[in-house]
Amino acid sequence: MGSTPPQTPEERCLRLNERLPAGGLFTSEQREVHPDSNVSWRISPEPFWLASKEYEWFEALGAHLIAFYRACNLLYSQSVRGIQPEWVAEYLDQGKEAEVIGYGRMNRFKSQLPLVIRPDVIPTEDGMVITELDSVPGGIGFTGAMSRLYAKLGDSVVGGAEGMVRGFAEMIRAFAGATHPNTAIVVSDEAGDYREEMLWLAEELRRSCLPCATIHPRDIRFDDEEGLFVVVDGERRKFDVVYRFFELFDLKNIPKSELMLYAAKKRQVLMTPPPKAYLEEKMVFALLHHPALGPFWAQNLPKDALRVLNAAVPQTWVMDARPLPPHATIHGLTHRNAAVQDFMQFADASQQERELVVKPSGYSPLAWGSRGVVVGHDVSSETWAESLRQALDAFPTSPHVMQAFHKGRRADVSYYDFDRRAVMRMSGRARLTPYYFVANDKAKLGGILATVCPADKKVLHGMVDSVMVPCAVSGPARDVN
Repeated sequence: MGSTPPQTPEERCLRLNERLPAGGLFTSEQREVHPDSNVSWRISPEPFWLASKEYEWFEALGAHLIAFYRACNLLYSQSVRGIQPEWVAEYLDQGKEAEVIGYGRMNRFKSQLPLVIRPDVIPTEDGMVITELDSVPGGIGFTGAMSRLYAKLGDSVVGGAEGMVRGFAEMIRAFAGATHPNTAIVVSDEAGDYREEMLWLAEELRRSCLPCATIHPRDIRFDDEEGLFVVVDGERRKFDVVYRFFELFDLKNIPKSELMLYAAKKRQVLMTPPPKAYLEEKMVFALLHHPALGPFWAQNLPKDALRVLNAAVPQTWVMDARPLPPHATIHGLTHRNAAVQDFMQFADASQQERELVVKPSGYSPLAWGSRGVVVGHDVSSETWAESLRQALDAFPTSPHVMQAFHKGRRADVSYYDFDRRAVMRMSGRARLTPYYFVANDKAKLGGILATVCPADKKVLHGMVDSVMVPCAVSGPARDVN
């Protein structure tokens, strides 16, 4: 017989704290936490509640994002061939080594798209806003473990208790065209903060009868006959699938990366996500809104997808440092009721006028974990002006984007205060990160993680003061598995 389910919010929080894996499978801000807390975030007694309409929006979003990735892939290919404007491929290849560009253009990977899709979504008073997309996302194991824990307490979390593990397994099986493909989750040093959650995920996949191991790149071996393998207890274990949990900008620091890519090129192993750096750029949102590409999107995105994405994706601009001709302006961007020809025109913007975000587009160690994000109205005027200069100076090697800032709506959540030994309320703003697993061209929603930060924080990410919980649907009971 199982233990008695906790009845009070305090009991639920303490039970969660007790059952969370060591360290919580998550690395947040390196700040001191209460000695009785096993994790570095605030534990809530309940999931983050979504209205039925919001859940339906998330359910439909996966198909729209697959369509968007497919269209982006076509746009880049046609730009390279001169069918679409050549500046598109020039932007998406900017700052990348010839080797990386070459991998992305190989026929071997021509039609392949990312199979894990995780957008960052901010609920606002005017609807959902998608600030960026990630196709090499952290949080898969963490969200899976959290979903299971809250489900065991009786909550009908989105995706169900096993949605994340089952979704990942179905994705790998469909990709390999096999029931039991040997799978390697390869985690680099640069992505080392996520190693524990990927070890957890591999263990759970093995329990689901999918042979899987999380390995370090240096442990990979290769020969012409077998392809990629590792040696465990003197036994060779050959891999059919490599799940690439490392960034392409980091290839030179990743042992055996050339062997993995060579094996994938020679069809000795399947690799996902494909080595297409151009699909990992935040500037694709700027391309969605570019007026010169309007006919392309209208022709290559389904009407529903175009409508949803146009409404949800903020205005975004590539911060091109090159001077414009005298008669040209930056489309859709104004400052003090005047057209803009140079991003430095915003250097003297007031706090209200700089409700804008500047961040690296993608091919950079600063492009993940909110490391390179600057929110204009959250910094001093001097810091803002310097951020603009640095972003423009970086254009040749690491393009940045400017994006309209959208303020998240207030979200009141509960959490357990270990100092007061009581459940407290916090007014915050949420970032929702749904995880979609693509199998047979269909996106399955495996789960949604909510990160609720104190209301005065502009950048919403995992931190000591945040509440991190899976999402569930409020209102009438329904099956969300």
